[in-house]
Amino acid sequence: MFKYLKSVKERDPAARSYLQIILFYPGVQALFWYRISHFFYKIKLTFISMIIMYLVRVFLNIEIHYAAKIGKRLFIDHGSGVVIGATSVIGDDVTIYHNVTLGGTGKDRVKRHPTVKNNVVIGAGATLLGNITIGNNVKIGANTIVLENIPDNATVVGVKGRIILKVVEEN
Repeated sequence: MFKYLKSVKERDPAARSYLQIILFYPGVQALFWYRISHFFYKIKLTFISMIIMYLVRVFLNIEIHYAAKIGKRLFIDHGSGVVIGATSVIGDDVTIYHNVTLGGTGKDRVKRHPTVKNNVVIGAGATLLGNITIGNNVKIGANTIVLENIPDNATVVGVKGRIILKVVEEN
């Protein structure tokens, strides 16, 4: 828990104390309740999972599906309007700003939501749709719409996002 709070404080210059983060950051609270809900989902008490996440949506305006797979130290900054779909997979140290959607396309019952790898920053209002993969260390600009896979170390902006910068690693 301390590592998580420390990572939030490092990513948010407005954070003054750990108590402030715990009491007044809806993204932190939503993630806390998601972890409990996901536990109930894994032990096949889905109805309890639904109730918990419904209440999170009502009180915090953040919708995280209880079946989504979320890694360590996800930080949902400001939180309002965030939607994370059922088959979404989120890696470690990801930062998501308000009004971000990790949504599906169609009514398939297979993987239909994005996979977001590690150290990704998703700007306010961004929409990621479908069974796509966002690589490691990617930055997605505000209000960007992403419909295709994004390789590692890229920066993506625009309506129907396009890569504007790709860092090439040398061995």
